[in-house]
Amino acid sequence: QVQLQESGPGLVKPSQTLSLTCTVSGDSIATNYYYWTWIRQPPGKGLEWMGAIAYSGSTSVSPSLKSRTSISRDTSKNQFTLQLSSVTPEDTAVDYCAGDPTSWYNELDYWGQGTQVTVSS
Repeated sequence: QVQLQESGPGLVKPSQTLSLTCTVSGDSIATNYYYWTWIRQPPGKGLEWMGAIAYSGSTSVSPSLKSRTSISRDTSKNQFTLQLSSVTPEDTAVDYCAGDPTSWYNELDYWGQGTQVTVSS
């Protein structure tokens, strides 16, 4: 019954900060045992795990993105957010939010439909 929906801008200019929000329905991001996750897929490449925030509020971020990635949540809105700063065209991707009921990057059972993010001037 868990459903996720990404929202945010489709076009971001280089050097700006990308902000995406995932709205979760059917479950609570704060009280259930889930790891709320951001994943992306650049054109022609495989899926890349970006990071996640756990039900407890703890976060984990991919080492390659650690310096410019922040994941947060708003429990009152049942939403979690990705912020990716200093974007470049290499950050162009389809970005997904997902729910993992077991652990960090272990079993991504619930997915949003994805949102295209293009970094271009």
